[in-house]
Amino acid sequence: MINAPTPQEMARIHAAAFLQSRPWFAEEFTSLLESPLCFASGDRRCFALVRVIADEAELLTIATDPEFQRQGLARRLMQDWQTLAQSRGAKTCFLEVAADNCAAIALYLAEGFATCGRRSGYYARRNAAAVDAIVMQKELP
Repeated sequence: MINAPTPQEMARIHAAAFLQSRPWFAEEFTSLLESPLCFASGDRRCFALVRVIADEAELLTIATDPEFQRQGLARRLMQDWQTLAQSRGAKTCFLEVAADNCAAIALYLAEGFATCGRRSGYYARRNAAAVDAIVMQKELP
């Protein structure tokens, strides 16, 4: 997965993958990608957006088009972005995930991430109560 999608494709995938919360817009992806600290990895099926500052990488978002979920794309992409982050000097990776996103939590645990914090009521939900964010981290080899 080396042909990162365009900001418009990212917005489409994000909207399809995150139905319960506000998806990110193409302009938001464009703005983040204008920073030399950010990079995207993936393709038109699945992508990750990452920021590396000093020796820390933060997974800003990862999304898989629902048509392509459960095919191992996100698992491969997790490895890809961590390798790219490491090549940019990252030694530790961080991410946050909605406490009700069991599939993502299982993926992150399988990839060696561990819980290091919690943000109460962080994710707003449409017509529902806000959901906590679980903060996770992993040391890179």
